[in-house]
Amino acid sequence: MGRMKKGKKKHHVPARLNVLFFAVFILFAALILRLGMVQIVEGEEYVKELQRTSNATARIDAPRGVMFDRYGHVVVDNELELSITYTNPSEGTSNAELMRVATELSPLLEMDTSRVTDRDIRDYILINMSQEDRLELVPAEERRDLDNTEEYLLEIEAITDEMVEAVSEDELQTVAVFREMVRGYANTPQRIKRDISEEEAHVISENLYRLDGVDILRDSRRSYVYGESFRSFFGSTGQIPRERLDAFLARGYDRSDIVGTSFIEAQYEDVLRGQKAVVESVMTQSGSQTVNRDIDEREGQRGNDLVLTLDMELQQVVEQAIEKEVTNGNPFLLDRSAYAIFMDPKTGDILSMAGYFDPHDMERSTYADHLGTVNKVFEMGSSIKGASVLTGYQEGIISPGSQLHDRIIRLNDGLGGFIEKSSIGRRTYGWINDRRALEVSSNVYMFEIGLRMAGCYNSNTASCTFATATTHEAFDRARYNFSQFGLGTETGIDLPSASNGFLGSELNPGNLADLMIGQFDTYTTLQLAQYVSTIAHDGYRMQPRLVSEIREPVADRNELGAIVQQFEPKLLNRINNTDDEIAQVQRGFRDVVTGGTASEVFRSKSYDLAAKTGTAQVRVAVGEPGNRRVVEANNQTLVGYAPYDDPEIAFAIVVPQVKLDNQGGRGRMAQRIAEDVLDWYFEREDSMRNGPVKPDTPLLEDVDSDEEAPDVIE
Repeated sequence: MGRMKKGKKKHHVPARLNVLFFAVFILFAALILRLGMVQIVEGEEYVKELQRTSNATARIDAPRGVMFDRYGHVVVDNELELSITYTNPSEGTSNAELMRVATELSPLLEMDTSRVTDRDIRDYILINMSQEDRLELVPAEERRDLDNTEEYLLEIEAITDEMVEAVSEDELQTVAVFREMVRGYANTPQRIKRDISEEEAHVISENLYRLDGVDILRDSRRSYVYGESFRSFFGSTGQIPRERLDAFLARGYDRSDIVGTSFIEAQYEDVLRGQKAVVESVMTQSGSQTVNRDIDEREGQRGNDLVLTLDMELQQVVEQAIEKEVTNGNPFLLDRSAYAIFMDPKTGDILSMAGYFDPHDMERSTYADHLGTVNKVFEMGSSIKGASVLTGYQEGIISPGSQLHDRIIRLNDGLGGFIEKSSIGRRTYGWINDRRALEVSSNVYMFEIGLRMAGCYNSNTASCTFATATTHEAFDRARYNFSQFGLGTETGIDLPSASNGFLGSELNPGNLADLMIGQFDTYTTLQLAQYVSTIAHDGYRMQPRLVSEIREPVADRNELGAIVQQFEPKLLNRINNTDDEIAQVQRGFRDVVTGGTASEVFRSKSYDLAAKTGTAQVRVAVGEPGNRRVVEANNQTLVGYAPYDDPEIAFAIVVPQVKLDNQGGRGRMAQRIAEDVLDWYFEREDSMRNGPVKPDTPLLEDVDSDEEAPDVIE
């Protein structure tokens, strides 16, 4: 078979590649040409278009969580209102532009000008001056070598008082608007005025098209449904305190956010804070007017709710009982005041904390002083003797049933003389045991415990010599033992702050004796309540608490949302005493009611009360400056719990600086306050409760910041 001759094959691939490369070259050339046109020929027009179109994202506060009392009554709510806000689109917005908006906005609403400062007015005058007028104000030669800030401050100083006084009331309105605007931050709504009227909202809404950055927003402020009842413990809200700004910014807050600034609002800020609404807007401007605005809003959500341990109905009863007793005549040396706490000794639940304070030398808008229960300290007197007896057991000084000799004792005063100490009124009881000492409130029994801790066992106490180190050690041991009850130490309450009391510094044998009867160190009413609750709860010290649950928010205020978190009662410690020792003191407290210092008021009550009375002798300076003198008075106190065999409520009551009985004072004031409250409490089953009483209108919080507006610097 013959061979077939193969033809020569043509190669078309290089030609096709050349065509492809040429096409790519043409496309790149066209792209480069177009980019050149955009940058060189049309660049300025695109820049102008970009300047006319702006994107902004604003985050708007959502309402805070609601607070309920233990029975589901709303005690702190949100009052809805409308606010005027200004959102600065850029940090580079000039003061002149801000002033233009302020000038257009101010005639449309009524501003409070009381906070306008002299500096605010000078800024207003300077911003509205022409450049020529400013040069006349400060000549060019005086501006030489000054930076912008120094130059501006020099101009501010050059404005005369006459120029300031010439500013009209209408202009002051503009100044008031402007000072609020400059407090804001870029892309963050700054409130100009809260709770605007319907008329203001209507007029401003009709003019929003020419008020760049101005909006009418849904807003809210705290509403206290039961007025001043427990009001101060709910806490306050306001702008972020300057000293805490960095910490809040690190947690994702905006500078203009409203936050909890005190007490429960601050303690549970992370819980109560709502999820912000997010408003995204795209604005197109023509000249100085907005011609188009597209807005996309994502709704926020109210913060989680709190269920408090508070019994608001009981709180009102306690407040009324205090006011009734305190305002009955004038048994006080100077200021009229009293403080009371009622709590569940087994859980630490605070049921009520109430205080009343009417100073003798000033007027107050309210006499409520509930915070005084945690931040005012007093010598509590004999009401702390339960801790003294239990300290004696712990230190091995006495045991249940031990007898000591109640007599007038003498102590070396260190100056060659002696001081005498005795039970009240120089009364002596002879040989008495621990229960009897509590029943009659023997001072000497407690003195002996303290003195023996310092090494003085001699019945002739005047012959005792006290080593300084031994005396100081006795103080330390006594205070450590007292701290097991919450006296002189942190109680653990869920609040940002509370006083721990004050420990006396002059550590001598006489003051050691006084420490054991509650007349040296000072404590708060809360510490006193925790102490008696520890005795009531068989030696277990529970952490006082104000919040029991966190709940999801629901629209219906008559219902509670799902539980987010439930707080269990927290045991802090058990005192270092046996069950028999604790039971002996409990029996002594019961003896106080059945036959002792509280028997006249409580012996016939249907509820079985255990209690301990107290009277601390204090010295108070009275009189005008230059004519001051020291007068003796009494702090009346009472602690107790009921029912004796199964306690469900414990309490501490303090009535300070009452006149002596022979000088117009009145005894048993603390007992009568407790009587009114306990009678009400035990006469009403839950089914018989009517609920707390609401005032005609709720109390609204004033959240305006007290901080000065920042100085304007060009």
